Amino acid sequence: MLSTPQTRSLLATAAAFVLAYAPLSATADNVVLDVPDAVAKAEAEMKPYAEPIEHTELAIEMVPIKGGTFTMGTPESEADRNEDEGPQREVTVDPFWMGKYEITWDQYDVWSEQMDQRRRQMLSIPATPRDEIVDGISKPTEPYTDMSFGMGKERYPAISMTQHAARTFCKWLSAKTGRYYRLPTEAEWEYAARAGTQTAYSFGDDPEQLDDYAWYFDNSEDAYHEVGQKKPNPWGLYDMHGNVAEWVLDQYVADFYSQNPKIKNPLAIPSTLYPRVVRGGGWDDDPDMLRSGVREGSSEEWKEQDPQLPQSIWYLTDAQGVGFRVVRPLTEPTADEKANKWDKTAPVQLDPEE
Repeated sequence: MLSTPQTRSLLATAAAFVLAYAPLSATADNVVLDVPDAVAKAEAEMKPYAEPIEHTELAIEMVPIKGGTFTMGTPESEADRNEDEGPQREVTVDPFWMGKYEITWDQYDVWSEQMDQRRRQMLSIPATPRDEIVDGISKPTEPYTDMSFGMGKERYPAISMTQHAARTFCKWLSAKTGRYYRLPTEAEWEYAARAGTQTAYSFGDDPEQLDDYAWYFDNSEDAYHEVGQKKPNPWGLYDMHGNVAEWVLDQYVADFYSQNPKIKNPLAIPSTLYPRVVRGGGWDDDPDMLRSGVREGSSEEWKEQDPQLPQSIWYLTDAQGVGFRVVRPLTEPTADEKANKWDKTAPVQLDPEE
């Protein structure tokens, strides 16, 4: 039940929630939210677009990334290189769209607090087939503390979620829009972060330039910052270096590159909860952790201070520098491809029964 102040606030602003994009007619074969620029049958037709979060004024800005082949990993000559960043390998990725920014708290909380469905019900908007699917998708349990840890919400990056939570957000977003969203793979993330470069950072090798492109330990003042405040990389993506490290789909496998020296669309399908991969470094990291090729594996220590027994499948008390951004492949995989690769993860995560 909404509190009285929340109710007054929502009613006062009800007129603001007129949809910017009307949904297509709700039939069994036609349940995709109508966003013309999001429609493309070939790479040449891909455009930037903003994905509306229906029943709110929010949208997620998406940038087209052309497919291609690149050298993944770092050369042995790169400063601060770690052994798991090699050997370098030739990797091909198919075209996709990627979030221009990291997912922000105002976007994340629509899902985690079911604000979209509450507003739909308050405004007596009939449920579409998408809404009915959305209603059936899990949302996080109530957080046991302020998961922003006082650093700011709204346009600040959402943090401290497990990979499971980030994956479930993508499942929810897919249901809301009728378009398939997921986390990027390690390969897609590095391809987009490098943006055609082979230097330590997308702007070159000199960490002295990081202040122009990233929030990190030396300039963050011990907190993350609103997304998009620094310069973007050459492909128009913001905060790929720093602010928050970003979940990808992969299990962390230290020697994965040597196991797969030349491959298309690689993915280390998760089979254990730890370690899994985050990329890009965060506001609390040193410059070496913000390099395009650096890899970091998650740890049980990331929820060490979680007071709950059993510990939450949704929150990471001690990962205040971890968030995520979403991608959407140009060609949506089949149901079998999703089940056997893109959405596959083990073990199954379930909230404990009360």
